[in-house]
Amino acid sequence: MDLKGQVHKFGDDVNTDYIISGRHKFKTLDMKELAKYVMEDLDPEFYNKVKAGDFIVAGSNFGCGSSREQAPLAIINANISAVVAKSFARIFYRNCINTGLPLIECDTEQIDEGDELEVDLQKGVLYNRSKGIEIAITPLPDVMLKILSDGGLVEHFKKYGTFNFD
Repeated sequence: MDLKGQVHKFGDDVNTDYIISGRHKFKTLDMKELAKYVMEDLDPEFYNKVKAGDFIVAGSNFGCGSSREQAPLAIINANISAVVAKSFARIFYRNCINTGLPLIECDTEQIDEGDELEVDLQKGVLYNRSKGIEIAITPLPDVMLKILSDGGLVEHFKKYGTFNFD
């Protein structure tokens, strides 16, 4: 799974209400509609700036707070290819894998707003094309790569009719 795109950078402790505010997520279940408000409280122009394939990059503890799946689903529907952060809240991490949103754990200090990134999840490589540097990432286990390549846990189950992690 190769990913390429531009960086939209945020800080530490981005909670799920910053990802998609409760004032929007309780009004609709339409994820395309919710996507218009992703990261709105931290960057009101975020949705208009994102191009298909771009990355959200953050510091530590990304996705803390509520365990609702609307946060990763809204990010996916905003056409973000992956979230890169120093660390993730564990429930958010699991929701992302289950919904098919790749997460990349690494030191994000050498990644800045607007940088162009390229990621090969199979090889476990993140390349910052703007700075010409490779950044070590925490590799995802094979079972998670398989779930992501199938588009999430539900799509994986639809494809195989069971959990097939061989």
